[in-house]
Amino acid sequence: MVTLRIDPFPSADELYALWLEAWGNHERKDFSAILSRSLTHIGAYENSQLVGFVNVAWDGGIHAFILDTCVHPRMRRQGIATRLVKEATRVAQHRGAQWLHADFEPHLSSFYRACGFRPTEAGLIRLK
Repeated sequence: MVTLRIDPFPSADELYALWLEAWGNHERKDFSAILSRSLTHIGAYENSQLVGFVNVAWDGGIHAFILDTCVHPRMRRQGIATRLVKEATRVAQHRGAQWLHADFEPHLSSFYRACGFRPTEAGLIRLK
């Protein structure tokens, strides 16, 4: 059974292991500074193993941003990502956010629409 934990602050090793499986990105990242400034982050755990994650960054005011939604490949297609985003939405609203933004690649449009997100006119510049 998969349980969700609010602000679990996973260790660098467990978050890296999930990141590697979910994204295939071999570049190690230190999330501690990022998570300490987030509005919230949600972890999905199967027993004690981190199998899913979403981060909610914010501007310190009314705007929050869904980032880094991921689920371990062996756990996909079970509704975990949807649960993560819906819980992140609930917590963000409870903590004062009035707008929740998400930008994503086109192949994820139906997922985010199913989570309640709607298209907007927004600008984006890729800096790197």
